[in-house]
Amino acid sequence: MKGLSQKNAPYLFIAPTLILLALFSLLPIAIALVISFTDMDLAGLADLSNISFVGFDNYKEVLLDPSFQKSIFNTLFYVIIGVPLVIIISLLIALLINFGKARIFKAFRVIFYMPSVTNVVAVAVVWSYLYNPSLGLLNYILNSLGFGSVPWLQDPVMAKISLIILAVWRAIGLNMIIFIAAIKGISKTYYEAAQIDGASNWRQTWSITIPLLRFAIFFVSITTMIGWLQFFEEPFVMTKGGPLDGTISVALFIYNNGFQFSKFGYAAAGSFILFFAIILITLIQFKFQNKEADV
Repeated sequence: MKGLSQKNAPYLFIAPTLILLALFSLLPIAIALVISFTDMDLAGLADLSNISFVGFDNYKEVLLDPSFQKSIFNTLFYVIIGVPLVIIISLLIALLINFGKARIFKAFRVIFYMPSVTNVVAVAVVWSYLYNPSLGLLNYILNSLGFGSVPWLQDPVMAKISLIILAVWRAIGLNMIIFIAAIKGISKTYYEAAQIDGASNWRQTWSITIPLLRFAIFFVSITTMIGWLQFFEEPFVMTKGGPLDGTISVALFIYNNGFQFSKFGYAAAGSFILFFAIILITLIQFKFQNKEADV
């Protein structure tokens, strides 16, 4: 009996976490999956008898929806441009801060990290004023230098780039901290041996630091990719998906259909399409990482 209780002790400790995970994560996902196969709306929410099972019709309609197709294009635009920029810039800043000897470099950690812990809505509101076409600081500076005003949030392509600039600025800090921690974990014996061989700082960085950061780079790539596939706050606060659906993301498309148009089944179907896309992309990244590890 004593051995049995000792054997079950670990399960008793993790039971509260598993119960909370099941109640607030797994159960809502299961309910959303069921809703995605129905035509649930406000009428169905008030009276369950108004809900009808529609099978895969929601998924078909979502995939054929021009607005959803536009949101997929926009989301891929965000991912293709934003993810590499975040990884490269945060890695470069981490390397510079790590190799910097002056005390000011410690302050730089705080400076670059602060945007990532600042409320995204407050940041988006401030940047909306910066991007203002007539009163914004950015256009004021450009006009002072003799350049014309830029339609930061008025042109569909420029609006996407403007949102990417803000999102990259916010995402650098957290990833920079991860890279700095990974760099600190590299044994100094590698660098000492390289210095004995006469390797320059640049050579040490290219041949030692970056290769040994491959797992940190992989982790940052996965988390950053998932975050950008769910790109939502910036377009929601700053552009509402406009102009002409030029900045609408898949996450914003789901939000609009679920909470503005009350098409809960339709929105749930869109959310699971995004869910499966994230899983597929993550599995592909893991497969490529495993191939690189085997080489």
